[in-house]
Amino acid sequence: MYKVGFVFTFLFVVLIMACNSPFVPKVKGYEKVNLPNKQYQLFNDPGYAYTFEYPKYAQIERKLNYFGDNTQTNGWININFPSLNGTIYVSYKDIKPHELDTLVKDAYTFANNHNSMANLIEDSVFTTQNGVHGVFFHIGGNVATNYQFFLTDSAKKFFRGVLYFDSTPNEDSLAPINAFLFKDLEHLVNSFRWK
Repeated sequence: MYKVGFVFTFLFVVLIMACNSPFVPKVKGYEKVNLPNKQYQLFNDPGYAYTFEYPKYAQIERKLNYFGDNTQTNGWININFPSLNGTIYVSYKDIKPHELDTLVKDAYTFANNHNSMANLIEDSVFTTQNGVHGVFFHIGGNVATNYQFFLTDSAKKFFRGVLYFDSTPNEDSLAPINAFLFKDLEHLVNSFRWK
């Protein structure tokens, strides 16, 4: 009986001494993100049905990779933010007769696909000073994308953008970057013109 007690006591002491790693306090915040200064440049490439201003710290990617195929699509681009680890994925479509309702419904469906993780989905209908109509979606919570929007001339052209980050969704840690890029999305939308 004493031998069994001695063995358990010895193993307990060894186990406690083996866990002798130094104490590291848990960080109570997130790393500070150094945000660049806001400066904009014009995107007005030939062959695209639209023009807008985008940040100088962003890069336009014209050749997109879909399932291993590098193709230059008809009006589709990515606006990459390498220092912020985010991308605005842009799609463009020439509207066929009676197709606008389907494209608008699809945009609402894409936004509502986040219902399971979202704690709010707000949509704002607007018309810019340049006569561009659209809807802006703000999706709250730990979702893959907090901002989506679409723009249209209500007759022939449809432009859709979605902001994604290359990281695990965490509303708290992404809040400063989301707030920063929200201003850039507003500027893009307000400077947007159809050609």
